[in-house]
Amino acid sequence: MTDPAPFATELARQLEQMLEQEFDALRKQDIDQFEQLQPVKTELIAEITRLAPAAADIQALPEWQDFRATMLACRDAHRRNAVLMERKLEAIRGTLQSLRVDGAASSVEVYDRLGHISRFSRHSGYSDA
Repeated sequence: MTDPAPFATELARQLEQMLEQEFDALRKQDIDQFEQLQPVKTELIAEITRLAPAAADIQALPEWQDFRATMLACRDAHRRNAVLMERKLEAIRGTLQSLRVDGAASSVEVYDRLGHISRFSRHSGYSDA
């Protein structure tokens, strides 16, 4: 049987490239591209999982060192993507929160056309008449 380390390392490099594409899609807010990458990424991870030995074995086997280094880079890229995604979600939540109508907060500070902060009342004016 041939050594699976080179093939697994190549798959790990493909995963690393996929994570870079995912980052670009997230940065550009291209949800369609992001969603298209997910099945391919999942398939790569499944194939890598099938080929790679246990983590403890990878530490001891020199032929798996390139694979290990590439997978560590993938881990870091995945974390970076998760942080970016979380920040974008927080921004969206903040925007939605500012648009939500609450009885306790009847006015919101917004910018006018000149870029100055102005108070925006949620009352329509018709109800005040």
